[in-house]
Amino acid sequence: MGLAFADVRKIALALEKVEESTSYGTPAFKIGGKLMASVREDGESLVVGTTFEEREEMMAADPETYYITDHYLKYPWVLVRLSRVHADALRDLLRRALRLASASAMPRRTTVRRKSVR
Repeated sequence: MGLAFADVRKIALALEKVEESTSYGTPAFKIGGKLMASVREDGESLVVGTTFEEREEMMAADPETYYITDHYLKYPWVLVRLSRVHADALRDLLRRALRLASASAMPRRTTVRRKSVR
């Protein structure tokens, strides 16, 4: 068990439309310019987009692998220790992060208001 960044990169880039990028100077993965995951500054953890509910479930089920710091308390992200995560679990987590980022990267529909003619 445990992954290196090369493993993370391979898993992330195998997902449709995921692009490699950076975030605050660390390697990251995005879709449509929207961040879905990045390497934490310590290089030992991955920051992955999630929901607050899923984050709580993951941290309760496996607190040695999934955790947060005070910085992330108000944001829907989870920290994942690469030394502890299994490839299949990370693949599932990145797929969910991709769906969440894809939904928020979609262009917003604008409503065109027409002037009424009187």
